[in-house]
Amino acid sequence: MKECWGEAPERRPTFEEVFLKFKTINKGKKTNIIDSMLRMLEQYSSNLEDLIRERTEELEIEKQKTEKLLSQMLPPSVAEALKTGGTVEPEYFDQVTIYFSDIVGFTTISALSEPIEVVDLLNDLYTLFDAVLGNHDVYKVRIKLSMGQILL
Repeated sequence: MKECWGEAPERRPTFEEVFLKFKTINKGKKTNIIDSMLRMLEQYSSNLEDLIRERTEELEIEKQKTEKLLSQMLPPSVAEALKTGGTVEPEYFDQVTIYFSDIVGFTTISALSEPIEVVDLLNDLYTLFDAVLGNHDVYKVRIKLSMGQILL
């Protein structure tokens, strides 16, 4: 099937070659090519459905793990805001400081830089954060989310 859709017409199989391939697939039985194609498409569709179901289950398991981790490490209001993509309003907590970092223009900087330059920039930035944190009695936890890096 893939060969039939090839860009170069001279590389596409002839009707006779397609017929012979279908005959081989059907183990010599006389069947209608259309029926064979439909059977193959149904099998392909079924395989895709199984794959999608499997991937969806894996995604759900990972989502549950992420939500559990967030709920264990962050106050409920902060965890909920992160899950829904909302903004996190500053709040006061006696025993914790949550620092959200964002590099303004990071997408543009990344697009205009070589990959090693981006890595060096981030390494330098977080090395500075680590140096500042080293001067205080803190415990640091990094959580990578779609919106950026969080330091606790």
